[in-house]
Amino acid sequence: MGQWWRAILAFLALGVTAGIIYELFSSGFGRVQQAVVASPEPTRVVTPPPAPVRVASTTTLAVISDSFWLTYLPAGLDRTGGGSIEPEPGVQGGWARFGSASRFVEAQVEHGTVAADWATYRKRATVVDARNTTIRGKPAMIGTSPGGGRMIVWLERVGTGAWIRVSDSLSKELLPIAASVKAPVGD
Repeated sequence: MGQWWRAILAFLALGVTAGIIYELFSSGFGRVQQAVVASPEPTRVVTPPPAPVRVASTTTLAVISDSFWLTYLPAGLDRTGGGSIEPEPGVQGGWARFGSASRFVEAQVEHGTVAADWATYRKRATVVDARNTTIRGKPAMIGTSPGGGRMIVWLERVGTGAWIRVSDSLSKELLPIAASVKAPVGD
């Protein structure tokens, strides 16, 4: 007889617990509430006419290799070189150079065992005064290139590493260029 009472009490406790959980979830407990803000009275704002603005080219599509490209390059840069990486065991990929008389952007993507992981790939690139960072959520390091200019190196994914180097005159454009990289998953 004592076993039945325990079973009934356990069943009732289960029912009460389920009811409490249902009430918590249906009440919205723990959800972020959106604040209601009263809109201010409309005011009239007079703005001067806009000054002429130099707009950088945003429609540039700069292909580095068959499945790796940049969607942003500063205006006025023409492709001055590029192609496949020289055959090397465990490495394949491509490179490209865009430049003018005083400015340049170089980019390279490498596929294979050379980019097996971040620790392996970061040893491949020489960056002076390197500091760790991220680009598009990927581990990266940024610093000065021994050949001049600024450079960022990152692991796009396991098996794919990349770097971009810019002239000193384009150092402020390095991160926007690197952030514009597009590479399909599984390239």
